[in-house]
Amino acid sequence: MEISRKHLKWLLPLGLAVGATACGTDDLAEPDSDSDQTVDEFAAPATLDLNNLGPAPAFGEGELSPELVAAVEALQDIPPLQDVYTEQHRSALQTIGNSGDARLAWFVSDLLRWSGSFEMRNDLVTVGSQLTGVDIIDDPGGPWLGLNNPLIAWDIPDYPGYLDNKRTLFSQFQPEWEQLFEDGREVDWRHVSWGGVDIDNREYNPTELCNCIAAIDNPEVASVEETTWLADDDVIFGVEINGETRAYPRQIMEVREMVNDTLGGRDFGMPYCTLCGSAQVFFTDEVPDGVERPILRTSGLLIRSNKVMFDVESRSVFDTFTGEAVTGPLADEGVQLDQATVLVTTWGEWKESNPDTTVLIEEDSLGQNFDFRNNRDADGPIFAVGNVDPRLPIQEDVIGVITEDGSTIAFPSNASREALEAGETVELDGVTLELDGGGLKSFDADGEEIVSHQAFWFAWSQFHPDTAVWEA
Repeated sequence: MEISRKHLKWLLPLGLAVGATACGTDDLAEPDSDSDQTVDEFAAPATLDLNNLGPAPAFGEGELSPELVAAVEALQDIPPLQDVYTEQHRSALQTIGNSGDARLAWFVSDLLRWSGSFEMRNDLVTVGSQLTGVDIIDDPGGPWLGLNNPLIAWDIPDYPGYLDNKRTLFSQFQPEWEQLFEDGREVDWRHVSWGGVDIDNREYNPTELCNCIAAIDNPEVASVEETTWLADDDVIFGVEINGETRAYPRQIMEVREMVNDTLGGRDFGMPYCTLCGSAQVFFTDEVPDGVERPILRTSGLLIRSNKVMFDVESRSVFDTFTGEAVTGPLADEGVQLDQATVLVTTWGEWKESNPDTTVLIEEDSLGQNFDFRNNRDADGPIFAVGNVDPRLPIQEDVIGVITEDGSTIAFPSNASREALEAGETVELDGVTLELDGGGLKSFDADGEEIVSHQAFWFAWSQFHPDTAVWEA
């Protein structure tokens, strides 16, 4: 299979702007009847028809053969994004393709994300299709998505040593990533990919920007009267802490994606993942003795289309959806950041309900207004997410709630809002939604507020697959 020049636009869409058993073909393990997934029960991203994939391909067990280990090592040192490809590299890829071991497709996918050689990418597409049986060149989202999505949906395992190979490959491009790729943690490194930007490695309250998604620390704010640049229908993220309120305009959060701030006497970090439509507030002022306040940053990495954030002080990675430290010293300390509710509303509704609110100043947008939600991301995820719970459309906005007993509920935002505006009750399993400042807040049966935030359905459901869903 050859890649024509007309396919080139799909090859570079996501980042160039953006006693072991040998694994020969005779040793391949066919999926058993309990794990033979056909993904027919899953809905699919707009870029991929998962329903027609069929059973998972064959994959090996145990250690790779010495020949395959040598082949992978010959490829892991290729400089990312550079036009470097030799006959040795081609021979190594042929060895991998001939192995029939679909586990190696994860490493092929990583190379496909990084390679700057058209010739090498052509061979990577061939090998990826050879290992999986999927004609990835014809995927509407491009070969990288065409390879990654089914690998995730099938839950193909990786091979022993995969993380080391991936760490070496990624660290050539961004040396600061090396310590983030930590073994033995609650991170599925198969699903981690490059988001197309550099790491934000700046210390707290920097005076300079960077070739990254630059976080704001301790942002300057203005009053309602001083804020003339926002239109009443502009979307903002509203936060209230100890009676103090602040608006974070989406125009700014689209550009910055991370704020470290103080409000109502509390320190917090606020990531906004544009890809999963989720803004959250994590308190950073209640950590174990001897631990510095975490300063949250964007790593430039993603996991199933969700931002991977880290603490620039300790280099610990946090789960962006839960606030749990999953690698590094803060994971050793068992740090779990508590959250505050983030309301998604309009500037007009928010300021009417909160006339004393402050708001970030226009200059923090750096003169940009991307509106990724209605442009870049309008047709579905541009990064691999794999299988998606079919109960709601993939990018349906939901209000996600975690109750005191740990159970989770998703309330479709638009339907909930319409019901409330019509005077109806929105309630499920003892959790009730109410309108507040144009946004939606959740309360328990005793009337106590429960922390919630809005996100795309695919993101909420992949982190909380057992979530209950409210129906109008």
